[in-house]
Amino acid sequence: MSTYSLLVIRQLSTAEDRQQQVVEAAMGVFAERGFRGATTAEVARAAGISQAYVHKLFPTKADLSLAVARRCFEKTEATFREAGTRARADGEDVLEAMGLAYAQLVADPTSLLVQQHSFAAAASDATVREVVRDGFAQLYALVSGLSGASDEEVRAWFAQGMLINVLMALDAPAVDEPWAKALVGE
Repeated sequence: MSTYSLLVIRQLSTAEDRQQQVVEAAMGVFAERGFRGATTAEVARAAGISQAYVHKLFPTKADLSLAVARRCFEKTEATFREAGTRARADGEDVLEAMGLAYAQLVADPTSLLVQQHSFAAAASDATVREVVRDGFAQLYALVSGLSGASDEEVRAWFAQGMLINVLMALDAPAVDEPWAKALVGE
């Protein structure tokens, strides 16, 4: 391989690394401001780069929004895969292990808010909707495959996950009321 080829590979790797850094910075901005409210200028500040460089990496805000939505699903998928694989190897309940890992994931406000904002954006933005649909399809295949659960069991498990999102957003575990205790499972 020539020195030029190595230089091109290094530059591509660096650009890909920088894209990932920008997406991670954008996650915080999108969590706080939403998909519509976040600006590329805010993302640039959060990433410590110029707005022009953000646009070089992501030509439009829509491109950046899609990357943020994809990254959110990638984190969820990695969380499920790790917990499910470990549970399966240890002979434990795979769905329970993935559910507990998911609860820990969305205990992080950034993860929870980016998820919720991506669901809200999907309602009015067909491109975000497609990323969210693809993300759910991949999560379904992973959960179904690792757990061996029936479609009905997987549907109930995902419904429980959506309830976890709402309960975390409401900080329901901290609410000393019968409804909160019942929904949290205390």
